[in-house]
Amino acid sequence: MSTRLEKWRSGLSRTRKSAFGRIASILGASETKDETWDDLEALLIQADLGVETTLALIEELKTKTKEEGWTKAEELKTALHTALRERLQPPPDLEFNPEGPTIILVVGVNGSGKTTNIAKLCKRYKDLGYSVAMAAADTFRAAAIEQLQSWGERLDIRVIAGQPEGDPGAVTYDAVKSVISRKEDVLLVDTAGRLHTRFNLMEELKKVLRVAGKSLPGAPHAVWLVMDATTGQNALQQARAFKEAVDVTGVILAKLDSSARGGMAFAIQHELGLPILFAGLGEGADDLEPFDPDSFIEGILAEF
Repeated sequence: MSTRLEKWRSGLSRTRKSAFGRIASILGASETKDETWDDLEALLIQADLGVETTLALIEELKTKTKEEGWTKAEELKTALHTALRERLQPPPDLEFNPEGPTIILVVGVNGSGKTTNIAKLCKRYKDLGYSVAMAAADTFRAAAIEQLQSWGERLDIRVIAGQPEGDPGAVTYDAVKSVISRKEDVLLVDTAGRLHTRFNLMEELKKVLRVAGKSLPGAPHAVWLVMDATTGQNALQQARAFKEAVDVTGVILAKLDSSARGGMAFAIQHELGLPILFAGLGEGADDLEPFDPDSFIEGILAEF
């Protein structure tokens, strides 16, 4: 087994051993019975696929079972594996701005792991040969500025910061102009974590978005939402609000290794229509992996 696949299996062990492990046990029976469907539906919901995604999946499997005349649980097990894989799409490649720096705005609620994941992204792009910088536009929390600066020193990556409680729009503007003048390739902007229910804070986030566009036409070139995998379905409503406010283009699924709720990946793609770009499989600077649908499926269904 490759080291990369081992990393996915290890990172998804909690998810695999929870509801998905029980799914394997009910599909271990020789025959498919009426109660099999009820048990499968309940377990998929418990696995954090979400009600909408689960009902669509069950309906698809029932239709195929009827059309194919399946009676064996093993046949249903194979069909479930295929149907789950079909619901995950590989992430699109980041389209770098050919005329200057690529500006990426990173958003999310407090505690989602946003600042740490920005540092991990910067390391990834630096290792790929790009010149990168970070903007500490989370001015509402002094610790966020210090945290980003600490990562910058550790990774030897430049951080543009303002004063605590300063204008996050001004920090963003200055940071964009700075990377333009230095001809750097990528700027990741850390924004203040906020609850989706706080209207004034979401409006402030929209302002940061507008300022980025004024400082460089076409910016930001991507808006990435960091979602905490340990919160499961509770994060979906937050994600919908961010998507509506700032047109989120992709999701970073953080803390996947600490969660038994990895099934939310299916709901993110089915109900939000957003690609999962990266998955957090550990705490180290190199533990942010590009999302790999095949490795994800193998990680959660290894017991099948």
